[in-house]
Amino acid sequence: MFTAALPRIDYRDPWTQPFEDRLAALLRPAAQRVAYLYEKPDTSTFRYRVFNMVQVLADAPDCAAAWFTRAEIPRLLPLLDRCSALVVCRTRYDEAVGALLSRARSLGVECIFDCDDLVFDPDYVHLVLHTLDQPLYDRAWDHWHAMVGRISATLRRCDRAIVTNDFLAARLRACMPGMDVRVIPNFLERSQLDLSFRCHEAKLANGLARDGRIHIGYFSGTPTHARDFAIVAEALASLLRDDARVVLRIVGFLDPSGPLAEFAARIERFPLQDYLSLQCLIAAVEFNIVPLQDNDFTNCKSELKFFEAAIVGTTTLASPTHAFRAAIRHGETGFLVPSYAWPVALRDAIAGLEGMPELAARAFADVQARYRPEAMLPTIRAALDQAQSWTSAPSAPSTGSAAGGGTEAALRSVSAYSVGSPRRVSNGPPPG
Repeated sequence: MFTAALPRIDYRDPWTQPFEDRLAALLRPAAQRVAYLYEKPDTSTFRYRVFNMVQVLADAPDCAAAWFTRAEIPRLLPLLDRCSALVVCRTRYDEAVGALLSRARSLGVECIFDCDDLVFDPDYVHLVLHTLDQPLYDRAWDHWHAMVGRISATLRRCDRAIVTNDFLAARLRACMPGMDVRVIPNFLERSQLDLSFRCHEAKLANGLARDGRIHIGYFSGTPTHARDFAIVAEALASLLRDDARVVLRIVGFLDPSGPLAEFAARIERFPLQDYLSLQCLIAAVEFNIVPLQDNDFTNCKSELKFFEAAIVGTTTLASPTHAFRAAIRHGETGFLVPSYAWPVALRDAIAGLEGMPELAARAFADVQARYRPEAMLPTIRAALDQAQSWTSAPSAPSTGSAAGGGTEAALRSVSAYSVGSPRRVSNGPPPG
């Protein structure tokens, strides 16, 4: 374990801006205005697919962007004529979502569906349930088919889509033949990047000093990774049995029972963390492991577990799913480990521990270049861009008409608007 004194975190959610502030950001003078919709803020999909995107676009001089929640749809409806695009991220369909999409399309505002998981095609529900080790009783089937079906209904009312990798894009094209599907990878948020730099610099300033123990970290987060972890459990138990230096660090809800039960004293358990505190826990360990089953659902997952570790100088061993094969150069910036190879890969990594600083440095440089926010701006632009150029998008009206009057007029109109007021336009299957 690294002994550097890592930063202390006083975490507060960074997405607490009131509606009025976000509205002002959206309506600032710009050639392109993009409104993002998500059900409600969270530290996973919302952060990566909405908050991070808005943060990057806000720094572009020719673009304005803001995020809104499903509960704010009544206030967003009268603002759609100011927008160039509406991005609806992994949101379950309901009457309000249907009204928003119908209104946007009637105004010529492009509607874009964004998703980071294979949760838009009901044909994959069975695979998802098994992969996530969900109980197979009627209530679970009802829940998952209803959720995926509603997300699918939202997708089918959009003009095109954006996803996190090419594998997921192929699945979406198969579900929606002929749909334009583009890719924006997940990437680091600015405060996450700044903190990670501080963690990395602290380790370097301390000469990468370690305490003699070797920590292997499993940062699962949610309680749905039991089958993934089972891939590596026996290999970890054998390693703990043979090497007294090894300690397992687990963050999240996973219960390390079975072959690991006898090593409870050498297993560090941490509850689910905020995304900044998590970076400090990752920074302290030598190795980050990401075992995954190999199927269509897991191949749709992103590479975030690699870049979150690399940016704090921690080496990753990951299953060779689509995203990790694209992100990791095996033996140069990390290790790709097939399910059968974990016993050997873990021991080889520990045997080569003295050479890991060079590998970690290469991974850090690679992630810093590819996954920092400003590096993603061209990719985000290309994914959002329509056939016309950015400069042809609508600009803010300058008069005090019903459609104009700037931010103050927009705020006045919001209070008098309701979900049911837009004229319904036939755009594919009717809502409901």
